[in-house]
Amino acid sequence: MSASITLTSSHDGFAFPALHKSAEGPPKGGVVVIQEIFGLTPHIEEIASVFAAAGYEVIAPAYFARIDPAFLAPVNPEGIAKGRDAVQRTPWAQVIGDTQAAIDVLAKPAFVTGFCWGGAAAWAAAAQCANVRAASCFYGRAILNLLDQPPKAPAMLHYGARDASIPPADIERVRTAAPAATPIHIYDAGHGFCRRESHDYSAEASEIALKRTLDWFARWRASGDGA
Repeated sequence: MSASITLTSSHDGFAFPALHKSAEGPPKGGVVVIQEIFGLTPHIEEIASVFAAAGYEVIAPAYFARIDPAFLAPVNPEGIAKGRDAVQRTPWAQVIGDTQAAIDVLAKPAFVTGFCWGGAAAWAAAAQCANVRAASCFYGRAILNLLDQPPKAPAMLHYGARDASIPPADIERVRTAAPAATPIHIYDAGHGFCRRESHDYSAEASEIALKRTLDWFARWRASGDGA
């Protein structure tokens, strides 16, 4: 069952809502799930449920709450324009502060994952947030703009081979700049392959990528290493 909680950003003290799910079964830690540009959609709630079912307490912050506390954008050209405008109005320092607020109240150890814009935000969190054990970043195109700050916590990356917005050359630039031990997985899919509403949705790729993520978190949970 999900509920709404209130977080207070370490960036500016702003109080904002977040989706919260308790862990099912013996608790294993916590996961911050970072949204796409569309807000806290049913897709993000579904992803949160995957981690909750696997034993993690989950928080999905509403990163665009300063713009609209109930921000949602449809998955269509108008919604994409709305979401991109919200991204432009949401500086990375604010994203880090909002993410840190979620990490600070989660069960430990804490992990971070994100999708599309959230994939880049998960990369940034692994680089700049405290107490991140590991991260898993899904098709984060804007990672290219963050290569000067590589993750301090172990990060795993997921891309679609047919993602027109992230061509192979861009993936190679990330591969070259990322820490040597960063696993990069490429799937026979397009962009947004974990989102059921996407025309590029791939049940197979999504299942494999999410299982890899759970295995990745289990590895670093067991090791106790990470930032």
